[in-house]
Amino acid sequence: MSRPLDDVSISQIGFIVADVEKTKQEVARFLDVPVPPTVSSGEYSVTQTVYKGKPAPDAECFMAFFYFGNLQVEFIQPNEAPSVWRDFLETRGEGIHHLAFNVKGMTKYITNLENFGMTMEQKGEYRRGNGRYAYFNACDSLKTFIELLESDEA
Repeated sequence: MSRPLDDVSISQIGFIVADVEKTKQEVARFLDVPVPPTVSSGEYSVTQTVYKGKPAPDAECFMAFFYFGNLQVEFIQPNEAPSVWRDFLETRGEGIHHLAFNVKGMTKYITNLENFGMTMEQKGEYRRGNGRYAYFNACDSLKTFIELLESDEA
């Protein structure tokens, strides 16, 4: 099989953290940049989160984003509900969780990654329901999760 993604430009590196407020303060201090706001993953009525194939209305997180040119660095603090974020924090601790890639035509790329041997563990909508994400477990082969991001906006 050829590579499963057409564009292999990494758009985001995601970290799981226990305390996003403390982490973003430290990162901003280290980089001498402004402290970004913390945002919520949003309400289930918008996110429609699915975790391991089942609706996950309680899976939420808090996030902070830093930008380095076209690269976004995301820090995620999960709540206590089951999710890929909570699983990672409980089993591996804090650290790099995923590499994300922007795609157009999410369904095609989900199929490509599954054909490549990766398992989708969580998916949902973001923003105001005008974007979607999907996390794939690639921890055995690539030592991290792969996230697909698709935005309906240009």
